[in-house]
Amino acid sequence: MTTAQLRSSDRRISPVFIGIAAVTAVSGWATWTGFARFPGLAVFLFVTAAWIVSLCLHEYAHARTALHGGDISIGAKGYLTLNPLKYTHALLSVVLPVLFVIMGGIGLPGGAVFIERGRIRGRWRHSLISAAGPLTNALFAVVCTAPFWLDALDGVPDAFRYALAFLALLQVTAAILNFLPIPGLDGYGVIEPWLSHGIRRQVEPFAPFGLLAVFAVLWIPEVNHTFFDAIDAVLRGLGVDDSDTYWGRELYRFWEGTQDVPRPVSS
Repeated sequence: MTTAQLRSSDRRISPVFIGIAAVTAVSGWATWTGFARFPGLAVFLFVTAAWIVSLCLHEYAHARTALHGGDISIGAKGYLTLNPLKYTHALLSVVLPVLFVIMGGIGLPGGAVFIERGRIRGRWRHSLISAAGPLTNALFAVVCTAPFWLDALDGVPDAFRYALAFLALLQVTAAILNFLPIPGLDGYGVIEPWLSHGIRRQVEPFAPFGLLAVFAVLWIPEVNHTFFDAIDAVLRGLGVDDSDTYWGRELYRFWEGTQDVPRPVSS
C-alpha cells in the first residue's frame, strides 16, 4: 500500500492544528457556559477556530484521497499533519476564507494542497480527489446540525445553539460553492478529467481567478439573496431555522454591538 511508504512524522498531527482545536474547545466551552463576559467574542472565536479546523479537514481529505490514488509525495509535503502552514499559499488557504466569513458570512475554502496529478491513474480517481474536500464540509454540516434534526436541543445554551447554526451555514455554503463547476473550485476538478484536452487548455488560464469571481458575483444583491434563500432552504431541511443562523451571524459580528442573546422562538 502507498501508506506503507510514509514516515511516522509525515502522519503526526501538527501542534499547530492541536492548538487551533484547543482554541475551538475552550471558546466552545466559554460559549456553552456563558463564562465569557461578551458572548459575541466567545462565539467569534469558537466559529472562527472551528472553521479553520474544517479547512484543515477539507484539505486533509484531498490529500488523503490523493495518497491512496497514487500520489505518494503527499506525506513528504506535510499535508497529512493537518498543519495549515504547510499548505501551498497561506493567504488563499486560511486568511482569505476567514476574511470571507467575517465580511459576508460565506464559507469558501481556498486553494491549498498541491497534488501531483501525473501520479494519479484513472479519471474516477481524479474526480474523487476533488470531491473529497466539499464532501467533508457536507459531513461537517451534518454533524453541526445533528442536535437540530435529532430534536436534541433541550439544555443547549442559546448562544451555543446560534453558533452551531452559523457554523453549519458556513459548511453548507462551502460544500455548495465548492461543487460549482467553475475553474479553480473543486466542482470543476470533478468534471475536468472528463473534458477534452482542448477545453482544459482554454479554461486553464481562468483557474486562479475562479474563487475571487464567485465571491465578486455573490456581492450582487439579487444573486446574494437567491443564493442565501437556497442555503436557508437546505438548512431548514436539516432542522435549522432562519432565526438561528441570523442570530448566530449577529453574535459572530460582535463588533457591530450585538451582545444580547435572544431566546429562540418555539415552532
